[in-house]
Amino acid sequence: MPASYAYLGPEGTFTEVALRTLPETATRELVPYVSVQSALDAVRTGEAEAAFVPIENSVEGGITTTLDELVAGEPLMIYREVLLSITFALLVRPGTKLTDIKTVSAHPAAQPQVRNWLRAHLPDALWESAASNADAARLVQEGRYDAAFAGEFAAARYGLEALETGIHDAENAQTRFVLVGRPARPAAPTGADKTSVVLWQRDDHPGALRDLLGEFASRGINLMLLQSRPTGAGIGNYCFCIDAEGHITDRRMAEALTGLRRICLQVRYLGSYPRADIAPGETGPTPPGTSDEEFIAAADWVARCQDGRF
Repeated sequence: MPASYAYLGPEGTFTEVALRTLPETATRELVPYVSVQSALDAVRTGEAEAAFVPIENSVEGGITTTLDELVAGEPLMIYREVLLSITFALLVRPGTKLTDIKTVSAHPAAQPQVRNWLRAHLPDALWESAASNADAARLVQEGRYDAAFAGEFAAARYGLEALETGIHDAENAQTRFVLVGRPARPAAPTGADKTSVVLWQRDDHPGALRDLLGEFASRGINLMLLQSRPTGAGIGNYCFCIDAEGHITDRRMAEALTGLRRICLQVRYLGSYPRADIAPGETGPTPPGTSDEEFIAAADWVARCQDGRF
């Protein structure tokens, strides 16, 4: 029996479409789960080899459900990312007109991406959130809601028709998905990589966040995502989810993580993996003084000083 990949289902989600772009899915059983939490739990329990879930969109930023699941519980690790351009269709039961629509449904992350369209065309429609866009389509099929915002490709799967297509408030909107598995040695660096971590401050004091970010800035590491999430320990207690350019085997990244581990209450490493937005040959030069060669030369100079060979 082939190993399985869990994903946010049911069938017909954007998540499934993005997942099927990975070549290895040809040899995996793809199993839909009702939520991000259940898909990730399938990995933690060994029920699935990996889970594929949305983690960020270009309109609203990080998807909090996924971030919170990666922050808490048994550690997991990101191995791959996929970017998918997103446009929505308004799916309805055959024969439904725009004037018939009183209720609409979709995943909560979809609402900010269609809010203006909804205000202009269905200002009185009641919004109801669903576990996924495809699940919203299923609920329309069952008669619970009048319309769903989902991928046009989901219409045939649920016996619906696309009343409107190409719906999006922001041009070139994209969602980022990640393949998550149990912790293991990260893949070899490609030269165009990303490292994800979660940081907890040791204490709250003026400049505390600056101190954390300074570990990256002083080594010329660019941050691609910075999002705070409440720890649950009371108002004002936050951890920070960070995506940074580079791989843990890069000297500058290794030194930054070493510094963070020294000053933070806790650091959770979420993986180093290839970036989906650029190819290795498209990366620019590192800032002066931050290449592996320069870190090695500096460490060698310190060693020579310690030996009296300066």
